[in-house]
Amino acid sequence: MEIAMGAIGPLLPKLRELLMGELTMEKKVRKGIESLVTELKLMHAVLSKVAKVPADQLDEGVKIWAGNVKELSYQMEDIVDAFMVRVEDGGEPANPKNRVKKIVKKVKKLFKNGKDLHRISDALEEVVVQAKQLAELRQRYEQETRDTSSNTSVDPRMVALYTDVTELVGIEETRDQLINMLIGGDDWSKHPLKTVSIVGFGGLGKTTLARAAYDKIKLNFDCGAFVSVSQNPNIKKILKSILFELDKVKYADIYNVEREETHLIDELIEFLHEKRYLIIIDDIWDKEVWKLIKCAFSKKSPGSRLITTTRVISVSEACCPSRDDIYKMKPLSNDVSRTLFCKRVFSDDKVCPQELVQVTEDILKKCGGIPLAIITIASLLASNDQIKTKDQWYALLNSIGRGLTEDRSVEEMKKILLFSYYDLPSYLKPCLLYLSIFPEDHEIRRDRLIWRWISEGFVYSEKKDISLYELGDSYFNELVNRNMIQPIDIGYDEKVNACRVHDMVLDLICSLSSEENFVTILDDTRRKMGNSEIKVRRLSIQNSKIDVDTTRMEHMRSVTVFSDNVVGKVLDISKFEVLRVLDLEGCKDVSDVRYVGNLLHLRYLGLRNTHVKDLPMEIGKLQFLLTLDLRGTKIKVLPSSVVQLRRLMCLYVGHVMKLPSGIGNLTSLEVLDELGLCEVDLDFVKELGHLTKLRVLRLYLDGLDESLGKALEESIGHMDKLNSLSVYVDRGLINVPSEDWVPPPQLRRLVFQSGQSWFEKLPSWISPSSLPLLSYLEITVFEVRSEAIQLLGTLPALVYLKIWDYSVFPEAHEVEAPVLSSGALFPCATECRFYGIGAVPSTFPQGAAPRLKHLRFALPAKWVSRESFDLGMRHLPSLERVEVDVIKKGATSQEVDEAEAAVRAAADDHPNRPVLRFR
Repeated sequence: MEIAMGAIGPLLPKLRELLMGELTMEKKVRKGIESLVTELKLMHAVLSKVAKVPADQLDEGVKIWAGNVKELSYQMEDIVDAFMVRVEDGGEPANPKNRVKKIVKKVKKLFKNGKDLHRISDALEEVVVQAKQLAELRQRYEQETRDTSSNTSVDPRMVALYTDVTELVGIEETRDQLINMLIGGDDWSKHPLKTVSIVGFGGLGKTTLARAAYDKIKLNFDCGAFVSVSQNPNIKKILKSILFELDKVKYADIYNVEREETHLIDELIEFLHEKRYLIIIDDIWDKEVWKLIKCAFSKKSPGSRLITTTRVISVSEACCPSRDDIYKMKPLSNDVSRTLFCKRVFSDDKVCPQELVQVTEDILKKCGGIPLAIITIASLLASNDQIKTKDQWYALLNSIGRGLTEDRSVEEMKKILLFSYYDLPSYLKPCLLYLSIFPEDHEIRRDRLIWRWISEGFVYSEKKDISLYELGDSYFNELVNRNMIQPIDIGYDEKVNACRVHDMVLDLICSLSSEENFVTILDDTRRKMGNSEIKVRRLSIQNSKIDVDTTRMEHMRSVTVFSDNVVGKVLDISKFEVLRVLDLEGCKDVSDVRYVGNLLHLRYLGLRNTHVKDLPMEIGKLQFLLTLDLRGTKIKVLPSSVVQLRRLMCLYVGHVMKLPSGIGNLTSLEVLDELGLCEVDLDFVKELGHLTKLRVLRLYLDGLDESLGKALEESIGHMDKLNSLSVYVDRGLINVPSEDWVPPPQLRRLVFQSGQSWFEKLPSWISPSSLPLLSYLEITVFEVRSEAIQLLGTLPALVYLKIWDYSVFPEAHEVEAPVLSSGALFPCATECRFYGIGAVPSTFPQGAAPRLKHLRFALPAKWVSRESFDLGMRHLPSLERVEVDVIKKGATSQEVDEAEAAVRAAADDHPNRPVLRFR
């Protein structure tokens, strides 16, 4: 259902845009489009209701209707896009009204004989007729949806509530950790009400852990309750369940009594007054639901405890005032996973036969430490109390991650994962299913994914002042927050730069994608595409030995290739006339892409790390192109026609690539990365000032003379939306920006360095007033003074600092110890790297740098002989890692040994025992 919704979403703005101009089309077609817009809105509303109902509870007719709506939307969008491509003149896209006026002028030229326009009109008229037929079905399904929504099914998570702890493996340690968080300390019963939240991915055993802890300590409390909330909570029923659990005799008839929520909350408050209680609220999905439930629990109940469980990180944070009270579930260790698996498969023996050791390890790797997956798969291998053969084990191994969910024996696991999927808002479901394009264990970079989402039309907004990238960025964060994707490569600011999809989730979304005909995957286990009548819309090729039938691909919107020897030999991409996304990243055999000039609908062209040497001049015809990634290619010079790509939002190049003049025409650019300005003229640098929408700019320069520097400063001054600026200069004094420069107000990341380049002193524009949002700074200064570090410590948002004292490296000056006052607080800093600067831990005043985890500084060994020299670091409470550049110049070997010993002693004295490394 959500796929049909996703198809309608980006279509509606395009239809409205068509209607904005007085285009030459038959009056009945115009009216047809107007009624189509109205009908699509109604269909979208019905689909949003249907999407909330699990697929197994939907009438088959509803599914067929939704599929027809999806195909209608795709067909309509292809028609509209084909029309726009025909009349596109490369004009400025920012103002739709102006663009439509230009289109009208060109229409009069293009359609003098009316032949092309008549074909467009006929196609529009045909889909309007189809929409009317679907409208009649919509009214019927609106009623069916209301009837179906009341259906119920058995909740598979109920089993976890009644699992005998003796059946579990490895739960004792985690249970005791949780109990210690709840009632650790001798006087815990005197402390006020405390809430601990368990958060983690579906299937990790949150409910089981909460139940185990509850059963272990419930006798320490006057009363207790264990209730589940679920995705679509009935607040009255939840409150009644808590009362019933607390006293089954007193509240025996509570479910038969009509009471308002406020009355039930008051009843709970009165019952719990002066009692010490333990209550578990299991499976919370929404922060607002928690806000209402917690009203029943008074903070004045000493010794009382609440445990909540949730899959959503933001919900756990809403439950607990302190992050220290959040228990993050982790996958089982390899040893515990193996023990649990063998106990389930081999019963009392618990010993794996030697011939099955390797396949067992391979299966456990696929399970990723998720108890639910381990138990489910172990049950498959030991069904009917008979262990399957070795060949059957390998057959199961090969099925995991591709089609395992088709086995009826794992329906319970699939249902549990589906709870998370159905809880996603409609706009996130196609974004998640889209991840089925990537192979298992593939590292998916955040930026690549978001730009692809945008190009596919999953991220759209009718408000022109909203950045599509920032909207897509929020989608990515929400999937991380909901534990649907596994974050990897977490940056200095805790931003997730890449993700993976757990095999079990990948299996689920591949299954759903197949059902919806959303993505067609060709890999080792799916070498043939299914029903020959189904149109292939998105293709993911993951194996080079696959023969691809292109006869069903005329409607192809997306092609992603992860294997060599496919493009040009098996796959004829030139035939995909409506292709929107072409991602060949990493395909080493790709060298010739002359065909891309004919792919007029293309939005995303990814050629990163291919052997492409040239782009065709026809690239300028791709007037809808949004992202062009050329990093790691062999391209030396971009064709002059690149500057005609007026809609281009993201351009990744290589710092050795030469860009043509006219870069200022790319006024839609938001990202310009790895641009080299070697042997470039002033006019080119001045043209950069026209790119006023830039958010990210990374430049490489051989050097900066006065005229080039001034031009660059003026250009950057026009980029009010810039939040990341990186300038790498190979050599010489960096004399720009000048002292009176005013940085872009949104600047969050700033890099000015590389090679043998430096500022003479810390620029005056680096200050709290000029850079209130700056969180990342890399800079080289010739001779860093105490006042410079003092100033950096006042930057309110600074998280990461990397600063070089250039004077030390050519040994012009000796390392000095900065003297900082209490004003240098470094309030948000988590990592500070001082190169050639003696910023020892004692440099930081008491109370400063409360979040600092990683500190690097220079230590002349001869300092250790000074009187009252202090290396103490206990006042830096969050410290986890210390790196020390020990400078031996002017010191004896004994002083070097004493200096290292002193640092070790200081690290050992710190409660965190930070990791220590000498360089």
